[in-house]
Amino acid sequence: MSDNGKTPVDFWFDPLCPWAWMTSRWMLEVEKVRDVEVRWHVMSLAVLNENKLDELPEEYREMLATKAWGPVRVVVAAAQEHGEEVLGKLYTALGTRFHNKGEGPTQAAIREALEDVGLPVSLAEYADKDTYDAELRASHEEGISKVGQEVGTPVIAVPGADGEQIAFFGPVVTPAPKGEEAAKLWDGTLLVASIPGFYEIKRTRTQGPIFD
Repeated sequence: MSDNGKTPVDFWFDPLCPWAWMTSRWMLEVEKVRDVEVRWHVMSLAVLNENKLDELPEEYREMLATKAWGPVRVVVAAAQEHGEEVLGKLYTALGTRFHNKGEGPTQAAIREALEDVGLPVSLAEYADKDTYDAELRASHEEGISKVGQEVGTPVIAVPGADGEQIAFFGPVVTPAPKGEEAAKLWDGTLLVASIPGFYEIKRTRTQGPIFD
């Protein structure tokens, strides 16, 4: 339990990923209907895939090289210089611009997102710097080590009945469920994730992320 008596839910995200964004918006809905509190952490698609670039389509490799490092570096810099409590609001500002407004992970969108939440616009300069890459990699490793290398973002971890964390990738869902639907998905996800030896439920995605 956290200090306020709520169950902590650790959530690792890369601000570039639209599917992680959908899950994060669902998680904010879960906060309203279940006694949980989200703690935000950073992971990186660029770090996740850096040792398997040869296996990836050219378009995805180009995306990782040109777009993936900047946003997550800025988020880590913001947390390092202004405290981890800024992560949630900055992620919301970035995701709203990147995904809902369709601006994409541009320097302009990053700078405006920083401005939206009252953080120094100068943090955007860290997009091209490796100043906090060690901290980025450590946060990424903390999340991915809980679920293994064969998944992506997001990773969610919650305390289990025995005190050990239950961690899983996803859920991947669109649009983000609200109200009682959000609660049902949360309860069901915890139910299957808590079963020893359970690994996967999956079906082919028939539509892209619906941002609402």
